[in-house]
Amino acid sequence: MMKKMASVSLLSVLCLAVTACGGGNNNGNAAGTTPPANTPSASAPAANEPVKNEKLIVYTNANSDGRGEWLIEKAKSAGFEMELVGAGGANLTNRLIAEKNNPVADVVFGLNNMLYENLKKENVLTKYVPKWAGEVEPGLNDPEGFYHGLVKQAILLGYNPKNFTAETAPKDWTDLYKNAALKGKYEAPTLLGQITPQLVVAGILTRYQDPKGELGISKQGWDEVKQLFDNGVRAVEGEDFYANLASGKTPLGAVVSGTLSKKEEQYKVKAGIVSPQIGVPMIVEHVAIINGTKKKATAERFAEWIGTAEVQGEFAAKFNSMPANTKAVAKANEPVKALYATLKAQPLDWGFIANNIGKWVEKIELQIMK
Repeated sequence: MMKKMASVSLLSVLCLAVTACGGGNNNGNAAGTTPPANTPSASAPAANEPVKNEKLIVYTNANSDGRGEWLIEKAKSAGFEMELVGAGGANLTNRLIAEKNNPVADVVFGLNNMLYENLKKENVLTKYVPKWAGEVEPGLNDPEGFYHGLVKQAILLGYNPKNFTAETAPKDWTDLYKNAALKGKYEAPTLLGQITPQLVVAGILTRYQDPKGELGISKQGWDEVKQLFDNGVRAVEGEDFYANLASGKTPLGAVVSGTLSKKEEQYKVKAGIVSPQIGVPMIVEHVAIINGTKKKATAERFAEWIGTAEVQGEFAAKFNSMPANTKAVAKANEPVKALYATLKAQPLDWGFIANNIGKWVEKIELQIMK
């Protein structure tokens, strides 16, 4: 998910909105409605004074494949002027933490739960609950109200249907190393500098949480992960796993739902998908407001806008994604809806993962993958 740094500026746009009367509690959205009692609100302008949307600096790792340009134009039509700064999720997280005492960004969107948990721990985010938060699939938003779901990405175990049928394919990640017939037929998640392999590992290790175990994991959990790496084929940096799945070289391994249709079209092989009973790791891209922004009112209005069913539904149809907003799901493309109808999210303790993933990766690289 690494992206090159990119900054895009738009012409200045002013947004006129009707101000609420009598209470001074208008949060600046187009409808001028009063936010829920538990939702922070911005100070309203004086009566009859037009609302001005200040230029926002927005950090994201979700601006590739035309997504950034599309969002900028949609935001412009909604009255927002923004400078979009794009980079990889880990780089943006480190940058936001480094800037937290003098923040540059006003809003961040994209990233994933692990990175948002790190930002929350470092006091980089400010709590804000948009009105559409209640429309998001249960369990995807931050329960403490710091970040809220936009787009779902599932980490899937895929297989080549020429090598396996639904009956002979594994039923879970754990089958890869427990079934001797699958030894050497799957790609092990060895590129642990990337989010997808990290989540594959986390999806196994967190099944064996033990407060007395090494790094919070029982001995059995570490034994299982060792088997995962011992029995698989090491990934090669720069090599497209889907090419190996399609050719049959390694017909089993991790695929990301958001790239699935393009890979299937590129390699002319439609992967079979495993649906473990425990569920699949689900990356959710979120939006959050930066603590200390001097443009809080505009940032809140932007957050209210970007997560609506209308905006997320249009985005889903355009970019073949699955929105977290349940009211936007109807606009998703049919193959995407069909895929997600077979999946459920694996319950994961994101705070626990965020606090330990770096140490898990270090142990695996130094002791297990040696």
